[in-house]
Amino acid sequence: MSALATIPRDARRALASALEAGRLGPPYTPLSVRLYTGLAAAAAIADELAGLDVRGLGPAQIAVALELVDASQSARSTAALVWSGPEVAGMSSRDTSVVIRELFGRATRSVLIAGFAVHQGHSVFGALAERLATQPQLEARMFLNVERRRKDTTSSTQLLKEFADRFRDEQWPGTRLPEVYYDPRALKLHERGAKRAALHAKCVVVDGRTAYVGSANFTEAAQERNIEAGALVEDATFARGLVSQFEALVAAGVLKRLAGV
Repeated sequence: MSALATIPRDARRALASALEAGRLGPPYTPLSVRLYTGLAAAAAIADELAGLDVRGLGPAQIAVALELVDASQSARSTAALVWSGPEVAGMSSRDTSVVIRELFGRATRSVLIAGFAVHQGHSVFGALAERLATQPQLEARMFLNVERRRKDTTSSTQLLKEFADRFRDEQWPGTRLPEVYYDPRALKLHERGAKRAALHAKCVVVDGRTAYVGSANFTEAAQERNIEAGALVEDATFARGLVSQFEALVAAGVLKRLAGV
């Protein structure tokens, strides 16, 4: 898929505006396009723009093409309500646990997962573990909250090791492990003035095309019993934009790879 078609819609529109106004033109470099696309996508976008330039497309023509991509993707975008908890007559939604299993089961290239809490992982991630075992080309990345409890002065290194051991031995149901990332700010000591933060996002992105975003954690209770609401979005631009947010944080060193997983 074209890199230009997968960046967020607002980034694509900013790029089109810059091309049309003459603020951006050949030679296209990651440095010249990053202002409009962000760091994570800059290299791929620069390469694609350079390729279009070689084929004879000027900045104004590329801008028109980007506007056509916007119109086409807007017509194809769909969203569906995803729900956990009691249902009564008149409600129309898809069950969270069913949607998550279906997403894992159809992944062919990539799966991105972000979650605040993980429990009953053997059940929640069973379909993904099976998929990883049978699809060697499939890549899975998980962004999870690793936190320090109040009054806990254990070293961050030890807390990370304990989390990795629990995830690997108690939560993950397969032999092929995903990559796991965490936010170091959640491990800061509870001291006055400390700017702590949590990785609180809950989402799944499959193959850069389909995204689930909702309130449900990756626990059996959240996906089957609690009252939780979310959306399943079939939109490559939205999905890739969500992935790019996490990729940019990894590239900037804000999110770190968890060792031992």
